Amino acid sequence: MATARILRSLSEVTARQWDALHDGRNPFVAHTFLEGLERHGCLRAQWGWSPHHLTLWDGEDLIAAAPAYRKEKSHGEFVFDHAWAHAYERNGLDYFPKWLCAAPYSPVTGPRLLARTPEARRLLIAALAELCTRDALSSVHVNFHEEREDGAFDDAWLSRIDVQYHWRNDRGWRDFDDYLAAFDHKHRKNIRQERAKVARAGVTLHIAQGEHIDDEDLAAMHGFYRHTFAEYGNHPALTLSFLHHLRETMPQALVIVLARRGDRPIAGALCLRGGDTLYGRYWGAHENVPGLHFEACYYQGIDYCLRNGLARFEPGAQGEHKLARGFLPTVVRSRHWIAHDGFREALRDWCAQESEAIRRYAATLDAHSPFKASRDTDGA
Repeated sequence: MATARILRSLSEVTARQWDALHDGRNPFVAHTFLEGLERHGCLRAQWGWSPHHLTLWDGEDLIAAAPAYRKEKSHGEFVFDHAWAHAYERNGLDYFPKWLCAAPYSPVTGPRLLARTPEARRLLIAALAELCTRDALSSVHVNFHEEREDGAFDDAWLSRIDVQYHWRNDRGWRDFDDYLAAFDHKHRKNIRQERAKVARAGVTLHIAQGEHIDDEDLAAMHGFYRHTFAEYGNHPALTLSFLHHLRETMPQALVIVLARRGDRPIAGALCLRGGDTLYGRYWGAHENVPGLHFEACYYQGIDYCLRNGLARFEPGAQGEHKLARGFLPTVVRSRHWIAHDGFREALRDWCAQESEAIRRYAATLDAHSPFKASRDTDGA
């Protein structure tokens, strides 16, 4: 029989034990990424984050795990449940604390149920529900799980979906010019004009990766990140020491786009690379240059993928403006176990209606692809 243990820190298991449970293609579930968030002050109790990782053991052998957190507020999750929390409050019930299985601050699809066998994965899901009840938590939430994990959940787990915008090289584009040639005339012209504005402004773009990112680059990127969060009145969770940690422990994953005027960096975008995918995560700027956001966050990333043979680019959550630049609507998933029987059934209907509305929305977006139809033979 497997034994369940809750870990209050990922340092309680070794990287070898944890990383043996996944294929290493998604950097957001790597031991060094998650443990680094804890060690370098990115997860704070005052923001509602307390590590509460579920692990299953066969003796001293780790056979399954879920990166999970006890949450006192819905901060940094990107699957929005504020309406659920308000409904609980109106009915005199506590929605917090709840239990979240996710990669913190990262609306990125990836494995959430790390297990050596399908049976261990099912045991992990059962343990999430059982321990939620035992510890008097309102609910368990598994955010941005992979589609292949869907079959492990039973009907007690409510399903939610949303739409993100992802770039996929499923047409075999060789370079950026080849990519542009696939657009209809209007969208191709707009992209060229946006890129030209940045060049005319005297701004140049540079991409650095891993050990080629120096301390000044990291400090500049962190400054841009903090500036953006301050503009929107949010808390910048990532610390500069965490970025140093990524460069030292995951150099193959860390990619930074820096925009410079002369030798002075004025903007940047931070990405992570894993498997065949580039993940855009954070952006910031100290100057307002027309088109620079699109250049740094989208076009440079696409160009990087084309030059390095990557098949996908996920630039983050939300943003219909991404569609016009070749990022197509993609369904993302989450699962939710609600301890209260009455709320579970009420929310089941709510989730079904939400999913139907989102599927209609995605179908509408599909009809507005920027890529030319086969009959469109207009010139460049």
